[in-house]
Amino acid sequence: MTAPRYLFPHRHLLGIQPLSPQDITAILDQARGFEEVCERPEIKIVPALRKRLVVNLFFENSTRTRNSFEIAEKRLSAEIINFDADTSSLSKGETLIDTALNLESMRPDLIVMRHAAPGAHALLARHMRANIVNAGDGAHEHPTQALLDAYTLRKRFGRLEGLRIAIVGDIRNSRVVRSNLWLLTKLGAEVTLVGPPTLIPEGIQETWPSVAISHDLEATLPDQDAVMMLRCQFERGTGAFIPSQGEYARFFQLNAARMKLCKPDVAVLHPGPINRGVEITSEVADGPNSLILQQVTHGVPVRMAVLFLLCNPHGEQVP
Repeated sequence: MTAPRYLFPHRHLLGIQPLSPQDITAILDQARGFEEVCERPEIKIVPALRKRLVVNLFFENSTRTRNSFEIAEKRLSAEIINFDADTSSLSKGETLIDTALNLESMRPDLIVMRHAAPGAHALLARHMRANIVNAGDGAHEHPTQALLDAYTLRKRFGRLEGLRIAIVGDIRNSRVVRSNLWLLTKLGAEVTLVGPPTLIPEGIQETWPSVAISHDLEATLPDQDAVMMLRCQFERGTGAFIPSQGEYARFFQLNAARMKLCKPDVAVLHPGPINRGVEITSEVADGPNSLILQQVTHGVPVRMAVLFLLCNPHGEQVP
């Protein structure tokens, strides 16, 4: 007897928090099919979103995420509009809601947005019929980054349940860590947050009680299956919470000496962009344990899966 297809129950991807473990698994499984499309030697395109209009709204700078989404959209055969906030009417004082309503009149099917304000995507979703995808909102969430991180780890280890994962660095300002905390704990990973006390917000264990906290990187490393380094976000004021970059690197940088404390097959991840010589050295970032470029590669099929499932909630698998 054929198992029933999974019905994806969400109109938007505003964050990882609303997703169930089954929702997350459905996205990762669909991404596996799209990875096969991306690895084809010639035609890397499927007509899954043919005649669908996708608007990319990026109010913050982005390299990996924006390009990854655009490639994903093109490989799904979607029609694309890239919105430039610097040359739009926003520079003349138009509000985000007015911009959204004007875009709504153009009847887009999907809107992919990055915005500096936490919750901006939820506001947009209340005023538009299009499916909204959160490509990062302030220090709140970055759901597709967490999904591609999970995909990379699952492909490397074959599972997420029971994996020991250390997330190291600027916990205070990271939207990546919040999405990863929701996702990894939902799927049964054992997470330890590592960083100076000033960069780990108080009360974080009230939201994620299973998460451990450590201020000693060297003591934490030997037990970990994966280490996810976070960028120090100096543009968001991280410099005010540490004595200096050199002092931070002295205690929390992942370098060759500290890699010797890790398991031989430990996986090293980083969402990028990398501050080389601050949170991680080039020797480690480019070394044999690094999955950083694989994360970038996996971003395309994962985002293809998200876009596809939002428009095709009945979960028809694309071969």
